[in-house]
Amino acid sequence: MPSPFTRKFRSLLPGQQSELTIINADGTDRDVILAVDDAIIEAPNWHPGGDFLVFNAGGEIWRINVDGTGLSRIETGTIRDLNNDHVLSPDGRTIYLSNQSDGALYSVPIEGGTPTKVSNDHATPHHYYLHGISPDGTTLSYVAVEGPEGKKRVNIFTIPASGGPDTRLSDVSYPNDGPEYSPDGRWIYFSSERDATEPGHAQCYRMRPDGSGIERLSTSERVDWFPHISPDGTHCVYISYPRGTLGHPPDKDVRLMLMPSDGSWHREIIALFGGQGTINVNSWAPDSKRFAYVAYPVLN
Repeated sequence: MPSPFTRKFRSLLPGQQSELTIINADGTDRDVILAVDDAIIEAPNWHPGGDFLVFNAGGEIWRINVDGTGLSRIETGTIRDLNNDHVLSPDGRTIYLSNQSDGALYSVPIEGGTPTKVSNDHATPHHYYLHGISPDGTTLSYVAVEGPEGKKRVNIFTIPASGGPDTRLSDVSYPNDGPEYSPDGRWIYFSSERDATEPGHAQCYRMRPDGSGIERLSTSERVDWFPHISPDGTHCVYISYPRGTLGHPPDKDVRLMLMPSDGSWHREIIALFGGQGTINVNSWAPDSKRFAYVAYPVLN
């Protein structure tokens, strides 16, 4: 049966499918709960209540029960160009969304409804990509792509979840991405090329919520993106690309890695074909034992 998803942004390769998957943090009990061969699905969030996942496909937001039943679209009104940068409020009542066409942030009740714009208008280009929310639900952390074509910069900001002024946490020329609050609110985890000795060599870091006290958490020859910290604050999952990868593109042989919150060791969980869309946002289960991701295998 064809999937209900609209084709938008990019398409699957011939013989490829999207596999929404749940796995234990130790790499056991991998369970594909949804597989489609006619659409790109991306970036699962695990609802704090534990019963369902939220993901994007075809510019829209969807939910599915963790057992693979109950697939349905979350109503977002006229905002139908949503990308793979979205987060859920700690109380599970609200989903915050990044819209690709206008570069803005919106909030929508988890049951669906009319979106409320959260972000600000800027005199110069300032495209919002959402990644984190503070434990008290009051502050969003995001990446802004700033400046005109050919002079773009990628920096980290925060903004009140109810709307308000943007606060800059970085002001650099190299890319930063994926800022995500720790459950205790003491850190923001992110990926960055701040120590890169060759183009694209991102690694995992953390900093204080005011942008100070930056600590490097991964030191590898590979390209490490999107550290996602578990709800109990003990471990992070991140995606690791082959050396020489620029950015976080799709359709690569990647690894999902596990590290403690201080980065003191690193272990491979699983190798897969994926990349962009696999684990762009936090997808840990509330019990901190499992997480969700999307693989994109080419089957024939």
